[in-house]
Amino acid sequence: MIQPKRIKCMQWTFEEFNARLDGLHPLVKKKALEIAKNLVMEKDYTREDAIKKGIMKAEEWFYDLGG
Repeated sequence: MIQPKRIKCMQWTFEEFNARLDGLHPLVKKKALEIAKNLVMEKDYTREDAIKKGIMKAEEWFYDLGG
């Protein structure tokens, strides 16, 4: 019986960028990871560029909320 290939899901923790993420408010961190994930998947950003842009956009989002 032929086994179907398993597709490995990339982990979206961006663990190599913890130093940048650890100082963020928890909501900003969560939003930055969501944005970065989308940038990597949909816009073909590198992980480093995606996390930079994700943090910037998440901070803007948070401050617009009045945080």
